[in-house]
Amino acid sequence: MARFFIKLAYNGANYVGWQIQPNGISVQQTLQEALSTILRDKVDIVGAGRTDAGVHAREMHAHFDWEGEPLLTNELVHKMNNFLPRDISIASIRPVHPEAHARFSALSRTYTYHVNTLKNPFNYPFHYKLHYTPDIDLMNRLCVVLMEYEDFTSFSKLHTDVKTNNCHITHAVWEATGEGAYQFTITADRFLRNMVRAIVGTLLEAGRGRLDERGFRRIIEARNRSVAGDSVPGNGLFLERVEYPNEIWI
Repeated sequence: MARFFIKLAYNGANYVGWQIQPNGISVQQTLQEALSTILRDKVDIVGAGRTDAGVHAREMHAHFDWEGEPLLTNELVHKMNNFLPRDISIASIRPVHPEAHARFSALSRTYTYHVNTLKNPFNYPFHYKLHYTPDIDLMNRLCVVLMEYEDFTSFSKLHTDVKTNNCHITHAVWEATGEGAYQFTITADRFLRNMVRAIVGTLLEAGRGRLDERGFRRIIEARNRSVAGDSVPGNGLFLERVEYPNEIWI
């Protein structure tokens, strides 16, 4: 049995998220059906995480196992890209050691969230439109506070199946990226469901003068989702990269 990692990107606008669900088409289902059709055998795919509906990925990883004839990976990439819809692309398929796991072997994940204060017909599908200019200096002061904590229950979707709500955030920052445009970047070893969108929504409350550092600490320490800000829409969120140890690759 050989194991392979798929590196892919997708525009999540037309999907209910990464994970297979009964209420619509997911990225995982689309990828799994394409691979199974091309290889003429049922193939199960495991992703590095579960992006929500409408969320995009510039770099997602997934693994699958194969016990048939040896795969010509470059040829398989070409066939997959011809078969898949235009909003999903395969960058590479690489062999890894059998114990490597797309989700559990990941060292870190990095997301970005994009907002804009100007109406722009070319970026609205990928930005959250703000009707005010945010105070990113204050939001960045709260980003420093964010990295002091480990339990992020206040920013997690309720009733999930995880064993712990602890995450180790190693990087969090807001920056101006153009006229009226701002980007939030965050890196952690793992993320809870809805965590980034809830953090962004809460930081934007500070950005419009409704939340200070003391209030932000109270929100985190309450470990209660109802006290944090609203989640921002998924269309502005991108999974940017997933880091793995070098030793998983063959």
